[in-house]
Amino acid sequence: MIKVGLIGYGYWGPNLARNFAETEGVCLAAIADAHPDRRAAAARRHPGVTTCDDAADLIAREELDAVVIATPIETHYAFARAAIERGKHVLVEKPLASSKAHAEALGALAHARDVRLMVDHTFVYNGAVRRIRALIDSGDLGELLYLDSVRVNLGLLQQHANVIWDLATHDLSIMDYLIDVRPVAVSADGTAAAGFDHENVAYVTVHFDNGFLAHFHVNWLAPVKIRRMLLGGRQRMLVYDDTDPSEKVRVYDKGVDVDMRNGETRRQILVSYRTGDMYAPTFDRQEALALVAREFADSIRQRRPPLTGAAAGIRVVALLEAAERSLRARGQRIEL
Repeated sequence: MIKVGLIGYGYWGPNLARNFAETEGVCLAAIADAHPDRRAAAARRHPGVTTCDDAADLIAREELDAVVIATPIETHYAFARAAIERGKHVLVEKPLASSKAHAEALGALAHARDVRLMVDHTFVYNGAVRRIRALIDSGDLGELLYLDSVRVNLGLLQQHANVIWDLATHDLSIMDYLIDVRPVAVSADGTAAAGFDHENVAYVTVHFDNGFLAHFHVNWLAPVKIRRMLLGGRQRMLVYDDTDPSEKVRVYDKGVDVDMRNGETRRQILVSYRTGDMYAPTFDRQEALALVAREFADSIRQRRPPLTGAAAGIRVVALLEAAERSLRARGQRIEL
């Protein structure tokens, strides 16, 4: 039985607590939160689980094998480092850390102490996203050309981070999982509209050497909730709409074929458009966070790196950090 302690019972903590409590072979043993009302809520929902107000007290508990961290971004490094130094396995809510240097330091420390370090890139475990990965691997889409993502809604405005570090983390982690080729540069632009301290509307472009291009629009001030991603392939094109209750993934047999004959002029380039059927593939609809909890537990038992381990966490934080630098440089392209 793997005994787990959770730090943070605010917005995301209750979801993590519920899933770890329901994971076979895992015991949710302790929850820490500085706020009395959150500790009271944890005690009501998880009777028998020890609650405390100090994260350090939880990390120091000898009986715990692992620590799950669901606290603001700026606390991730200190809490994760303290837990790893005590030989505990660690799962951190996204993103892994607030800087690439801190993310790399955590990865190196976890490797040195031989403990599992995992980041909660929840959408990587989403059944629809895993089905898209299977379609890519099968060659069904053909050569990938572009990714275009929109994730907007009204709120939740964060006090300690801008919209890129909050919302774009999801889509960058999806891109990192789906696209094997590594990006070479990032550019970003955004605004802190309506008098807010942090950017709440932003556009991020991720550049690749092979011509593939990824673009992300994130926005806390939209009147509607949109979570849509387009993935264009040379053979087929795909739409992933996370808000669609029935057909989250749609594959379109549409594309453009260009025939440029040797020595011919531009006017003699032949362009043909293909329009075929659309189909909506089935996928596993199990809660993604349940698979996150299971993967963390399995990686501990099997002494192997988790799917979204330190390497994935570092890559996503590097993209976020580059986007932040580009914002401050008025959209300048930042090499990775």
